[in-house]
Amino acid sequence: MIDRFLVLLAVLAAGNAAGQAPSPSADYPNRVVRTIVPYTPATGPDVLARTIGAKLAERWKQPVVVENRPGASGNIGAEAVAKSAPDGYTVMLNVTTLAITPALYPSLPFDPVKSFAPIGLIATGNIVLVVNSAVPAKNAQEFVALAKSKPGAIKYSSPGNGTPQHVAMELFKLQTATDLLHVPYKGAAGAVTDLLGGQVETSLLPVHQARSHLESGKVRVLGVVSGSRTPLWPDVPTFGEQGFGGIEADLWFGYWAPAGTPPQILAKINQDVAQVLALPDVREALTKQGLVPTPAGPEELAATLRRELDRWGKVVREAKVKAD
Repeated sequence: MIDRFLVLLAVLAAGNAAGQAPSPSADYPNRVVRTIVPYTPATGPDVLARTIGAKLAERWKQPVVVENRPGASGNIGAEAVAKSAPDGYTVMLNVTTLAITPALYPSLPFDPVKSFAPIGLIATGNIVLVVNSAVPAKNAQEFVALAKSKPGAIKYSSPGNGTPQHVAMELFKLQTATDLLHVPYKGAAGAVTDLLGGQVETSLLPVHQARSHLESGKVRVLGVVSGSRTPLWPDVPTFGEQGFGGIEADLWFGYWAPAGTPPQILAKINQDVAQVLALPDVREALTKQGLVPTPAGPEELAATLRRELDRWGKVVREAKVKAD
């Protein structure tokens, strides 16, 4: 009986020791961390992921690998993250698109709220309306008047169906009562190339991308699609300032992990990313991309996503936007 009692005590002691053992997140990370970007290289999310990832790798003494998984308006990459192990070694850097695609694709293989654990907001950015230099319009009023005089004739490019540029232009059409023809591409490169070449007349571009092409003389910027002017281009007026209110489509970027990822890991990533965003060279790099570092916690990111899901869902329904 005494032997059995001693064995029982040993088992209980082992159980208590196991219960007090360090959590699996205590030494996180101890191997490669993947950051999946659901878009093509050189896009805003990709630039952010690589800039931040390099600094995280220095802090963590572990590789941070950026993996581009473009396709289906970001759905392919998002699905891959949703199905990954919730251990913190696969994260996603996504943009406003995550709040748009659910209204376009009713049968998504993931739920934008339930399938992911928010880590935190990273940055915001602006987009501007740009026209090919052959288009005679010099400002928003002239462009709207031109579009109304030629309903359905003016073509606009986007990086694809369901992208922020696509749905923001549909918002523009609703607010200005104009009819423009959407020409979707598989990524930003083709959309910009045909804008420069004159195959399409107009497009919405991230502000840094628009500025890089302005010097060529092939494009002209007409206005900022935001509630305020962009710090990278402060002399460009918003559409609200030009008499067209309600045309606001700021980009926002955030980190997510698969649902079920331990809260301690989420907190560590959020804290370390915030510290990286505070570095002067990182802030300078983001500013050159037209991005403003806006680190915030998982609650803020979750609230932003829910708010934007409702907002863009209404735009998609009112504009009768189709995924194909």
